[in-house]
Amino acid sequence: MKKIRNFVAIVMIIVLSGCSSTQSLQEYYIDNTENPNFLHLDVPTSILNLEKADLTEIQRTALSSLKKLNILAFKKTVDNTADYKVEKQQVKAILSGDSYTELMKMNTDFGRATIKYLGEDDAIDEVIIYGDNDDKGFALIRVLGNDMNPAHFIQLLQAVQKSDYNGEGLGELSSFFKG
Repeated sequence: MKKIRNFVAIVMIIVLSGCSSTQSLQEYYIDNTENPNFLHLDVPTSILNLEKADLTEIQRTALSSLKKLNILAFKKTVDNTADYKVEKQQVKAILSGDSYTELMKMNTDFGRATIKYLGEDDAIDEVIIYGDNDDKGFALIRVLGNDMNPAHFIQLLQAVQKSDYNGEGLGELSSFFKG
């Protein structure tokens, strides 16, 4: 009987040590979709209106590698300042994990932004764009796809500039951060 208990204890230790205590970004999204401090949007790539744009073969390849965008935005108010600080730290802890590779950091009109990715350098499956502004809040955008190529992303951004896309369908996000 003692051997069985020891065996069960060892199995439990192995199982528990194999489980990560760090929340994944996907779990974070799911946990906060119903939180009233957050705006959550799932955006198909068709919203970019690139079907009519004159795209190069590389741009078409880049577009075909995209699936969708997941957007999670926290709007900071006077009443939720403490929540904002907690959520911001939680996101930064998740993004500081070893599985994310930093692509770049930048300052924008909105605030500071970081772009990271998951996957291999030439076969990215997820790009994460995180930006925060201590007055307005933060936004976390997951660009999901299959075998995305960073060089193709630049081409795709050029294609978006050529398209008729003016932010349609994302009005809720821009109004979310206004006054």
